[in-house]
Amino acid sequence: MIKSITSPQNPLIKQLVLLKDKSRQRKKTAQFLIEGKRELSLAIKGGYIIKTLLFFPDLFSESEAKAMTQYDISIIEISKEVFQKLAHRATTEGVIAVVNSKFHTLQNLKLTSKNPLLLVTEAPEKPGNIGALLRTADAANIDAVIIANPKSDLYNPNIIRSSVGCVFTTEIAIASSKDVIAFLKKLNFNIFSAILQESEPYHQQDYRLPTAIVVGTEATGLTQEWRDAATQNISIPMQGVIDSMNVSVAAGILIFEAKRQRNFK
Repeated sequence: MIKSITSPQNPLIKQLVLLKDKSRQRKKTAQFLIEGKRELSLAIKGGYIIKTLLFFPDLFSESEAKAMTQYDISIIEISKEVFQKLAHRATTEGVIAVVNSKFHTLQNLKLTSKNPLLLVTEAPEKPGNIGALLRTADAANIDAVIIANPKSDLYNPNIIRSSVGCVFTTEIAIASSKDVIAFLKKLNFNIFSAILQESEPYHQQDYRLPTAIVVGTEATGLTQEWRDAATQNISIPMQGVIDSMNVSVAAGILIFEAKRQRNFK
């Protein structure tokens, strides 16, 4: 049976607005909101549990909503006013879902390859950069992304949007730099830390063994912890006036060099 909510002042809608806007609420409830058909499809593909589906019938048909009953979820038809209250962006295609968060621990990280390639990003803060890094990882089909010392909530709507939904299909772990380094060393990963000082050109390295490529923030780079832990510190030779580039661009260059050496397998 499909329920209906027409008022933005409905208690449930007020709770969902908090879920959309407040990281604290997302962490407290271990839930978050998804907008859009593609994002919803990728979340299902990624094994996320959908709790509630809300749809605006002018943009998302009732038949489409009823098709979601196979996932044993609550379905609610909402008015335009409610939809506008909940939507983070204008082009949401009329569908919003309440979804259970996952626990992205190092222990839960699934590395099925015998020769994994990982991207580690330390203290990323800008949601757009995090989303772009996840898209880069997805494009290269690497084994996992590890976020060390995170500064932003993984289920921030801007991360979901900028990742184009691949946040749901990428293997992700979140931990302190100390714990990530211990994890990588225990599994005998070669650690390549991207820094400018006391480093070797990235294209002169061998990435064919289990490899973690580590990038820091554009403002401060990697901490000393990662410089000391590295098998080798690496850099991208800069030929222009400035001495840095966007972190997702840099990560893409490094990752695809590793993939090239591995014959893109």
